[in-house]
Amino acid sequence: MTPLPGSRAALVALAVAAALHLGFQLAVTVLVYPALARVAPGDWSTSHDAHSRRIVPLVGLTYAALLGSGVWALAAAPLSVGLVVALVGAATALLTTTFAAAPLHGRLGGGHDPALVTRLLRVDRVRAAGAAVCLVGAVGAVLT
Repeated sequence: MTPLPGSRAALVALAVAAALHLGFQLAVTVLVYPALARVAPGDWSTSHDAHSRRIVPLVGLTYAALLGSGVWALAAAPLSVGLVVALVGAATALLTTTFAAAPLHGRLGGGHDPALVTRLLRVDRVRAAGAAVCLVGAVGAVLT
């Protein structure tokens, strides 16, 4: 099967977006959320609100790049194992954010709750795994 024009560029764009996403996600998983989890309950609202204000634009840009490049790759490149793996990883991270992390942040905006913070840390690890799977798949798609 002959690749469509632009398919290599689309796959490279997906790999770059996946690398950006994994870097962002690992910073959140390893640095940001552990620091947020250590905030004293009396300081929670101020810290959580500041975190939310600062991170939302970064999440938006990162996920827009991931989603846009994923759609482009799906439309332009032949379907391969690497592309499917990348898209499953990206979907895992995006859906976990939409249906788990964002609602948890919404609930935590109302006040500190140790059980919700623990759940957020767990959910975040799922997003990190999805981001890693996405990058592995995207690189595999570029190399095949």
